[in-house]
Amino acid sequence: MGEAPYTEGEWTSADGLTLRYRDYPGRDDRPAILCIPGLTRNARDFEPVADAFAGEWRVVCPDLRGRGQSDYARDPASYTPASYVADIAALFDQAELGRVVAIGTSLGGIVIMLLALQSADRFAGVVLNDIGPEVEEDGLDRIRDYVGQGRSFPTWIHAARALKEQNGDAYPEFELSDWLRLSKRMMCVGGSGRIAFDYDMKIAEPFHAPQGAEPHDMWPAFRALAGRPLLTLRGELSDILSTGTLARMQKEVPDMEAVVIPGKGHAPTLEEPLAQQAIAALLAKCA
Repeated sequence: MGEAPYTEGEWTSADGLTLRYRDYPGRDDRPAILCIPGLTRNARDFEPVADAFAGEWRVVCPDLRGRGQSDYARDPASYTPASYVADIAALFDQAELGRVVAIGTSLGGIVIMLLALQSADRFAGVVLNDIGPEVEEDGLDRIRDYVGQGRSFPTWIHAARALKEQNGDAYPEFELSDWLRLSKRMMCVGGSGRIAFDYDMKIAEPFHAPQGAEPHDMWPAFRALAGRPLLTLRGELSDILSTGTLARMQKEVPDMEAVVIPGKGHAPTLEEPLAQQAIAALLAKCA
């Protein structure tokens, strides 16, 4: 996995950060596929998408601020969806992306929905990976328990085993080789020679901050995706996207395709044959 060739591009945020993306080449007579990762993830998370579709499709995979190869924020208070939306809007302009097929995992899907609320015409099609307008509190509590802990490990085997302890319920069928592959997407070797998660631990600060009494209503942002090919993937074991929320999403946007990935929790890795088949079917509508 991860063998598709790519170049590295960069763009600049409104507050002066240098942000970076992987750019896998593809046909220029089709929209690019823009892949936006989850809270603690980075561009490497979408290697399965690039391996499956690059060449026929240009695939652009940004690192959000504070992740991967992108600069860490000067002010941790900027690690919020509003900042990520502004950063990705700047990427559209600076990289001249035009219309894209967007794939968003978890937080990445929230960013896509909020961008659609501003200008849905940016999107030729959308894939939401295990995320919807409502997020289950049990899943959020689980994420709060581990995000920003700053753990590090002496070897990749140690890292893989720690990842299994943290996420074993989401991928109950994974073997050690699967955990190693996932750990190399989520972690990197630091200056000390130890292996650590590849994000600024301060991304946890706004996530842990007290929330207002009234949560933001994301349903209008979701409905803004209507009128274009739309696919939602849900991990069968997900604690983030409930079956009830998925059912309401189908009622709100009846043309939405919904595919449940068996045996996976939050979030499907997009290596699954069923996920790739569903993405391919959506792309066929956008070519």
